[in-house]
Amino acid sequence: MGWSKATRVLAMMMALPVLHGADLTGRVRVTKALTRKKVSLNQVYERSAALPAPSPETGTLSEELSRVVIYLEGSLPLPAPAKAEINQIKRRFQPEVLAVPAGSTVAFPNSDPVFHNVFSLSKTKAFDLGNYPKGQSRSVLFEKPGIVLVHCHLHPNMNAVIVVTPSRFYVQPGETGRFELSGVPPGRYTAVAWHKSAGFFRRKIEIKESSPAVLDFEIPLTEESAR
Repeated sequence: MGWSKATRVLAMMMALPVLHGADLTGRVRVTKALTRKKVSLNQVYERSAALPAPSPETGTLSEELSRVVIYLEGSLPLPAPAKAEINQIKRRFQPEVLAVPAGSTVAFPNSDPVFHNVFSLSKTKAFDLGNYPKGQSRSVLFEKPGIVLVHCHLHPNMNAVIVVTPSRFYVQPGETGRFELSGVPPGRYTAVAWHKSAGFFRRKIEIKESSPAVLDFEIPLTEESAR
């Protein structure tokens, strides 16, 4: 008795070779630490004795590495949606830089004893969450990849960035600049390193089956990029 069409298709699929992904590792080097934290006092903060104003300062090299996101562009599996959070503590967004895959939801809880108003005018995702007090949280869905700059209407010193990635292959480097993306499918991609002040750095890379790849990035910060 002959095989059915479904059985033949299944047998053909089982006969196909299984491609094993590889790990992409590397290091990000930041040559200078020049990102300046902008501080602007307004009347709301001047009336709030509970929250002292943060001082302007220049970021250290480890702080600059926390402002970096590495991700892959190309024909990759669609990412699974995630849930993440940017808190509002002591008139700062924490974390300052957040990476999530497209389709993810980010919550913005207010942990300060003052009102906040989180908003963005970015093309990737524009939103305005309105004024809300301590203990409340509001969320935003980020459907497409891109860079989203986040601010607070009430406190001009507050700013953060959400990097919405096109795939699940993204990472932020550790304190030494080291990073790793595990199980990347074989193929040719564009590896992107994005820094909050310096912007985009792109490199072409080919991932071969079961063959670890290494790729380093150098991010030279200048006075102009820190402004």
